[in-house]
Amino acid sequence: MNLSLYLLTVLIWGTTWIALKLQLGVVAIAVSIVYRFALAGLILFAILLLSRRLQPMNRRGHGICLAQGLCLFCVNFMCFLTASQWIPSGLIAVVFSTATLWNALNARMFFGQKIAANVLAGGALGLAGLGLLFWPELSGHTASRETVIGLGLALLGTLCFSAGNMLSSLQQKAGLKPMTTNAWGMLYGAMMLAVYCLVSGIPFDMEWNTRYIGSLMYLVIPGSVIGFTAYLTLVGRMGPERAAYCTVLFPLVALNVSAVYEGYQWTAPALAGLVLVMLGNVLVFRKAKASRGKPAPTGKQVRSAA
Repeated sequence: MNLSLYLLTVLIWGTTWIALKLQLGVVAIAVSIVYRFALAGLILFAILLLSRRLQPMNRRGHGICLAQGLCLFCVNFMCFLTASQWIPSGLIAVVFSTATLWNALNARMFFGQKIAANVLAGGALGLAGLGLLFWPELSGHTASRETVIGLGLALLGTLCFSAGNMLSSLQQKAGLKPMTTNAWGMLYGAMMLAVYCLVSGIPFDMEWNTRYIGSLMYLVIPGSVIGFTAYLTLVGRMGPERAAYCTVLFPLVALNVSAVYEGYQWTAPALAGLVLVMLGNVLVFRKAKASRGKPAPTGKQVRSAA
């Protein structure tokens, strides 16, 4: 089950860049993000209400969902999309891939989880592999003030993503499932970003054509409703540090799709990078396979860990 969710997340989020490119045009980026998560949140609420699976939450739960919405469905997307104006997408992918390491460190700080050596080694291999994959793009980009700003925004977005992972893990330890917390988090995130757009005077335009509506629906249903639910379920089951290795594999899917539809050419350094990323993936999950026979923690143990 975990492997299916892992592959599903990688395949979906490895192809959302196509939809994101198709959204560029009349509608402002921030407004497109509002549309995406407002619709995704409403769809999740509809599913939960019709299936009677919407879990009640107390004030603390809503407060964490508000913070999760800010980190995971608002600020991080604005950081990455703004950073893309200053630095190459390959450099953003390399910075984002450090989420595995940040999740391991944050899980240690917030939950007292031991940092596994194989996770750190696998994350480092994945980071090096992505560096080789995007080396032509990275080596051709000269350092400047804009580069520093772009790197800072990409790092801030990654830290927000990691914080959202920790918040989701905290909610799951309290017995709340990702579908419920995502529904509230997406709604809160969309509302906060909508307020920002209103204050900034950004118009809420809409493109009523197949290109924009089709790409929006792909980002809403597979990209958000399915993708975030699958990924955050993995965060609860596998741990934030292992689940975050997905971020290293997203560019591999994107490059393979690009090779088919945009003529991307695989080079020797890129293939070497691919090998390093795959080796990193094996290292990250080696311990999980070895501990497969261990009994799952009881509810009492989970509560005491929280």
